Amino acid sequence: MRACAYVTQRQVAEEAGVSRTTVSLVLNAVPDAHISPPTRQRVLDAARRLDYYPDAAARRLASGKTRTIALVWHRAPDQTYRDAFLPGLLDGISRAARRYGYHVLFRPVAVDEPNGTYVELARGRHTDGLVLSGPRSDDDRLHRLHAQGFPLVLHGRLQDTEIPSVDVDNVRGAMTAVNHLLGLGHRRIGLITNAPTVYAASQQRLDGYRRALEEADIVYDEALVRQGNFDEESGYTAVIDLLTLKHPPTAVFIASDMVAIGALRALQEQGFSVPSRTAVVGFDDITAARFITPALTTVHVPTFGLGWSAGELLIRIIEGDQPHQIHVELDTELVVRESCGAAPPHRPGPLRGCYVNER
Repeated sequence: MRACAYVTQRQVAEEAGVSRTTVSLVLNAVPDAHISPPTRQRVLDAARRLDYYPDAAARRLASGKTRTIALVWHRAPDQTYRDAFLPGLLDGISRAARRYGYHVLFRPVAVDEPNGTYVELARGRHTDGLVLSGPRSDDDRLHRLHAQGFPLVLHGRLQDTEIPSVDVDNVRGAMTAVNHLLGLGHRRIGLITNAPTVYAASQQRLDGYRRALEEADIVYDEALVRQGNFDEESGYTAVIDLLTLKHPPTAVFIASDMVAIGALRALQEQGFSVPSRTAVVGFDDITAARFITPALTTVHVPTFGLGWSAGELLIRIIEGDQPHQIHVELDTELVVRESCGAAPPHRPGPLRGCYVNER
């Protein structure tokens, strides 16, 4: 095999005994090119012998596509690279992309960034489509991009929109967490959100918390609710604030494991033993949830499955397929550990798989 760092299509054409145009048509998979199967195979064999790798810019000019999808992550950079939820999601998207011959571009977007951000990726055709994680209810740009026909999939579903999405049932997951605490006898249950409620998932988990209380005939008390902001510091601060109440909650549902880690530290520092004095349930089931002390009871979210489903759905849309279901919903599962007081100390078990429920 001959190897060259800069093998050109002209060299492939000479090796295969065909024209440069024929090589371009074959290697760029141009539809309706009317290349006979034997000629096509001869070109592919020649490219393989020469260890030819197509030039990305040339492929884009020939096909009109970048063969790239982007994951836009609505989070500030300092929060992004500490977030334990991200690796599984990105791994799922990347593996789905590789299966279909696409690359993944990752772009964190802070709340206060100017309007150019991810819109420039779309309008500048730097990518063939976007997966946007953490959609906000006040972001009108999403609706405009979708109306313009740009391929777009949300990780997180917005109400009253037909933008394709992949998510878990955040309302039901939150209800499961709160119902577990109710079943343990708690009636004064606090909530710390995972993020400001302008984010769809945060509002939905708050809705699930309220619904579980209402079904148990417990009046919703806004004084027991605090806002998290994706990270440990916000959980630490929120719990300290809850503990200043005349009657602090006996249990807290924290709608993010990252936020819960900070809250657990604050509870322990303030002398509120977990779970004997304050029970805690989280949401996400990040890897660290199994290893902190006490191990965190939490709602398992299949991060890899979310990423895979979002990437595959987006690529199907890019390639002109019309998916039967545009809103994909994956199941959650309550994982009972030590922090709620319902399970004895145990060693971390293996990670479980997940399955998809399309609705």
